[in-house]
Amino acid sequence: MTLLQPELLARLAGAFPEGVAWKDLADSQELSLASWHLLSNRLARGLCERGLVPGDRVALAVPEREPLTWLVSYMGIHKAGGVAVPLNTRLSGPEVTRILRHAGVSVLLASDPLLATIPEVGARVPIIATTGGAVGTGGSDGTRTATLSWNDLLSPDDSPVAHSIRADDVADIMYTSGTTGDPKGVLVPHGGLSSTDRVPSSWHGLGFLTSSAFSTTSGSLLVCGPMRGGMSGWFLPRFDPEAWLTSVASARPVAAFLVPAMVQLLVAHPRFASADLSSLAVVNIGSAPIAAQTLRRLGAKIPSANIMCGYGLTEFGAVTAMPMGDGGRHSGSVGLPLPGVVVHILTPEGDEVATGEVGHIAIGGTRPRRAYFRDTDTAGTTWKDGWLMSGDLGHIDADGFLWIAGRQKEMIIRGGHNIVPGEVEAALFEHPRVIEAAVAAVPHEVLGEDVAAWLVLSEPLPSVDDLRAFLLERLADYKVPRRITVVDALPRNEAGKVLKDRLVAHEERRSAP
Repeated sequence: MTLLQPELLARLAGAFPEGVAWKDLADSQELSLASWHLLSNRLARGLCERGLVPGDRVALAVPEREPLTWLVSYMGIHKAGGVAVPLNTRLSGPEVTRILRHAGVSVLLASDPLLATIPEVGARVPIIATTGGAVGTGGSDGTRTATLSWNDLLSPDDSPVAHSIRADDVADIMYTSGTTGDPKGVLVPHGGLSSTDRVPSSWHGLGFLTSSAFSTTSGSLLVCGPMRGGMSGWFLPRFDPEAWLTSVASARPVAAFLVPAMVQLLVAHPRFASADLSSLAVVNIGSAPIAAQTLRRLGAKIPSANIMCGYGLTEFGAVTAMPMGDGGRHSGSVGLPLPGVVVHILTPEGDEVATGEVGHIAIGGTRPRRAYFRDTDTAGTTWKDGWLMSGDLGHIDADGFLWIAGRQKEMIIRGGHNIVPGEVEAALFEHPRVIEAAVAAVPHEVLGEDVAAWLVLSEPLPSVDDLRAFLLERLADYKVPRRITVVDALPRNEAGKVLKDRLVAHEERRSAP
């Protein structure tokens, strides 16, 4: 039986109290297993003493620069029986306000800078605590709501709260990234916060490095992920390729988690070729598809490491993972379905396709089902007969490995030809001067849709004609973008996914007609 996150922490804190659960690499502060357990007990009791009852929603908007506070808060909310609502602290004030209203939160744990962007919050949230000093939150009618300091919520009693958590109880409401529309809240059960039942029998404390925000789907799975392998989580706030390369060389972690955007920036960095990455035995890559050329460059740099791509969705959690010891035989795949997960590839009519044929990815299994919060109409089209219609395209090979082709909604139909943006992006990444690439559909009066690309390039910059000629050697002519825009950076959400809708909305800034 899989131990739920609070249960796992309690067991490990008893067995290895001095073990470092998490370390903030920005300031070298550490959170031991015992400290995490006891501090989260105090916070849970403090929330209960202020009226929190099981099922109440608690918004968690603590920034990445305070990872240890975030971790204590998250565990404390769960121990109190509350439902955590992790927020991307890079959202604007109106975006945060809409989520707070939709979730119906009873408590908000936040930083002072975020509170400054939502001055009306005091009229909507009964209890507000800030990681800064206690302040007042102003309303439009001139009233001010007292805001507690986060420390004020800590009860002096560090004993566990007498509340039992079941696997099918709601743990979180995770708001989706919104790359194809407005964010939606997904109900995540406690039993869905782990993809393994492993409990370590010893604590070696080797480092697992990540810069993925805990408020993302992948980040939430990492809260206790390293602990299940007896490892210490090492958090590097705000990913920067220079800082990441330096941290690996100096701190020497044995494992790391990266999203494809991070890998792309790393392999394009001037120091990548000379950087010492020899300590890495495992590199996990998730959150989005990754270009084959990028993966090959990383693999050539650390040939002895296991590079393990995975696949998951907020609406389901972790779906697949690359097995250890594959040796690159299925490089580019996102691996095999995890225990309790079944993946089918379907036609638009719902029939299964032949092995190796691209179709729509449907996901099912024995996991506790997730659902949208207060959005039953959408849920009726996302889940069908117990299967999650992922919206992704892919195929399963003869060995059972899943390969992602792209998003169904991103499919470009140009003059009757179907074009998968991921295929064009993969060809672009083969060019030595392409650091980042995004491909999407733009309207066309005659063809219906046309292919557009946005690129981040390194010096010396290739010409648009050179780029098109390069692509024509690798793709059919109708797949080659006729509109190419060179940008300084691609807009991304907190999970590292490119916000293509923003690129299309600003398409008039293109550099080529």
